[in-house]
Amino acid sequence: MIKRFGYFLVLTLIFVSCKDKQENCVPSTVVVEYPTDSVINALNWPKDLVVKGFSGPELTPSPACMAVAPSGEVFVGVDMMGSLGKEIGKGFIKRLVDCNHDGIMDSYTEFAQLDNPRGILPVGNQVFVLHTTFSEDTKKADNMDLVVFDDVDKDGVADGPAKVLIKNISNSKYLQDRGTDHATNGIQMGIDGWIYIAVGDFGFHNATAIDGTKLTQLGGGILRIRPDGTGMEVYTHGLRNIYDVAIDPFMNIFTRGNTNDGGGWNVRFIHQIQSAEYGYPVLFKHFTEETLPALIDVGGGSGTGALFMNDNRWPDKYNNVPMMADWGRNQLYIHRVTEDGPSFTQSEEQFIQLPQITDVDVDASGTMYLSAWDGAGYSGNPDKGYVVRVIPKGFMYEPFVDIEDASINELVDLLKAKNAKSRLSAQYELLQRSESGSAAKVLQLAQENGQPLEVRAAAIFTYSQIAGEAGIEDLVALTEDAAVQRFALRSLADTKAMAAKAPMEPFLTGLKSNAPEVQAAAIIGLGRLGNPSAAKELLQFEVPGSFVAPKINTEGPHATPNAAIILPHLAVKALVALNAVDDCIAALGTDQEAMALWAMRYIHSPKVVTALIDASNKSNDEVFKKKVINTMARIYHKEAPYDTSWWWSTRPDTHGPYYKTVEWEQSPVIRSFLVGEFKKMGRSDKQFFAELNSKYRLGIDAFGEVKVEKPKEDMPVVDFEKIKNKKGQIAEASIEDVMLALGKIKGDPSKGAELFNGQGCVACHSISKDQVMKGPFMGQIGSIMNREQIAESILKPNASISQGFSTVQISTKGGDNYVGFVTSESANDLTIRNIVGTATDLKKSDIAERKELETSMMPAGLANSLSYEEMASLVAFLAQQK
Repeated sequence: MIKRFGYFLVLTLIFVSCKDKQENCVPSTVVVEYPTDSVINALNWPKDLVVKGFSGPELTPSPACMAVAPSGEVFVGVDMMGSLGKEIGKGFIKRLVDCNHDGIMDSYTEFAQLDNPRGILPVGNQVFVLHTTFSEDTKKADNMDLVVFDDVDKDGVADGPAKVLIKNISNSKYLQDRGTDHATNGIQMGIDGWIYIAVGDFGFHNATAIDGTKLTQLGGGILRIRPDGTGMEVYTHGLRNIYDVAIDPFMNIFTRGNTNDGGGWNVRFIHQIQSAEYGYPVLFKHFTEETLPALIDVGGGSGTGALFMNDNRWPDKYNNVPMMADWGRNQLYIHRVTEDGPSFTQSEEQFIQLPQITDVDVDASGTMYLSAWDGAGYSGNPDKGYVVRVIPKGFMYEPFVDIEDASINELVDLLKAKNAKSRLSAQYELLQRSESGSAAKVLQLAQENGQPLEVRAAAIFTYSQIAGEAGIEDLVALTEDAAVQRFALRSLADTKAMAAKAPMEPFLTGLKSNAPEVQAAAIIGLGRLGNPSAAKELLQFEVPGSFVAPKINTEGPHATPNAAIILPHLAVKALVALNAVDDCIAALGTDQEAMALWAMRYIHSPKVVTALIDASNKSNDEVFKKKVINTMARIYHKEAPYDTSWWWSTRPDTHGPYYKTVEWEQSPVIRSFLVGEFKKMGRSDKQFFAELNSKYRLGIDAFGEVKVEKPKEDMPVVDFEKIKNKKGQIAEASIEDVMLALGKIKGDPSKGAELFNGQGCVACHSISKDQVMKGPFMGQIGSIMNREQIAESILKPNASISQGFSTVQISTKGGDNYVGFVTSESANDLTIRNIVGTATDLKKSDIAERKELETSMMPAGLANSLSYEEMASLVAFLAQQK
């Protein structure tokens, strides 16, 4: 049916009379029948919205990402390789066009062929794409690149080969071993003109930008770069497996992490503040005082695409909110954020239900599009997946201006638009031109007190990019306007070139502001200016009472908003960026001592070590001496350089404060000091040193260690062959019959709990985090899979191998072989548990080969003896685990 769309291109041309240029418009009358009526009837959609199918799997199967141009063209990243597939040649980008804006797709083109598209950003005549690259020789994944395509003739097909902006922005080894499930993902452009990139916890090694900049990052975070490939830098760090970012008009950035691997690490909704550390995995449990906490832990799920909705044509209740897709929960969520100091608190609401939703975006007319994986599986499916169009009831289409034909005055007026997509599009076009007078007109708009704040912010960021260093004086003047002070401060320090010439005084003034968001901008800016004389002012911030380390072997509050910690946290990051060694040393013994000791936790300097030892020797204050000891223990090790030959897996060691430790030149000096203090303090402080030794994993035998109570091993003996050979209704039914039965039979969860034990599930699966971690964790499976997916994973385990659920085969150098689930892993060790529950601890240095198998360790047929009602009960019990 959908293939017939192409035939309309030969029909009589119909020209649409509207302000935006839409030539050769050939409307179609073929309505897409995806999703089906049965799916539509089962979905929970707001009654004041109109949701209709736009494309089906014949055109857009397995849509991994999707983005909409301001003028309405929909770019869909098709990935029939999925998150775990590893085959070349299964990806492309389709461009879908509704030329008369009636909600029916009229034509399509294949914009470009590339593997694993994971992020798309169309703006102007360019389309930025993040994707996996493959070697033509080996046919294996090589790495991931951020590229840009041109389409100057606007025929819907990329003009030629892509231009690479960043090369090698992921991890080759694990892309080959696992696929892209923890790789680099979505891209969005902020009104500050940067492209923001969601980096998963594979991290990257020697990512190389077009200007020659090289960066390496252990773990996840947000990276940013200019559209011309310059200025690449880390924005935030310490994230798990984020898939996208939502950016508001004031450059607040939000993420919803991805936990779809059964390891028990839940989705966290986070406000991303530049330079901040969020701690996954080494700090966020046991060193939470050193991190910024998430706004909420929402339990299991799988965060995917994101959008900050800013469009006044939408009802107020759906406007000015982060919208976050969750693939595992089949929901587009709204997080209502409320200002809380320099950050926010939030309230999560279900918004639009869609099976395995992957992405969300809106065009400049206010038309929203959503893409859905729709059960395409973890390796993609040519018969699953679709795109839907969403508008409010009573919505009136407003044509978008032809940007290229617009005058400078028209573009400046478009910066006043009441939607983010139009403002960004106008800004991008202004930046492509070199017409004289544009900077002055944009500056005038920025100075207009009567304009809405988002308009003035857009004008300031536009002006700073057009004027560059020549605009510093005007931006300094704008810092005197309290309403836009934070935007002007951010612009002054937003690039290295600007920061090198910007004066420090406006930032020092900003530190004294009564507005915490202005203070935050000033602190971050001072860290970027690089002037060490700012350190004395940064040390003036007080360490709040909430800066308290969790008790040994307990988990700290990593998802509880804490406005009081934010400014001192940012100030410490700025002090470290300034390498403020002398000022931190000078602050010992003063009111700024607490801030100085906090900053010293991250400064591996011989001068710091010498100063701390000297200060301790001169002091008779036992409390101070213990603080020094703690700081010295914190810098005893460094994090090992990251070369991507290893990764911390889906079940990492979360002890911290480093993942893979190495000693440095001062480690012997620190060790000697710590042992000396231990001898001086005697047995009365034995517990203190034992906790110190365990917490920082110092390996000093004389200190002893704190015992960790492990969950009790209670592994049942299960005869799997006996279970699967019993014949019941399930054994005699097709999977389709089972799914139909599940639709009619709710089941009894309490009976399902009994079956969970009786059918052998408990041998390989834990339900509670307090239990021994065995195979795939089932304590949140109801947040990751729906009833049908849970049933499929039981009936067809080989077809439903999820992230982190893979069976691993390990061969040791001694000739031993192990097959099972990796249930814990550190930089040096791992634990593998086999099908009967036997756990084996292995040294990684003893492993000769490790690979993930294409088949599940879970035997097929374990539900054969069950009736439909029993199967429904087992599924009902598992669906409750969230």
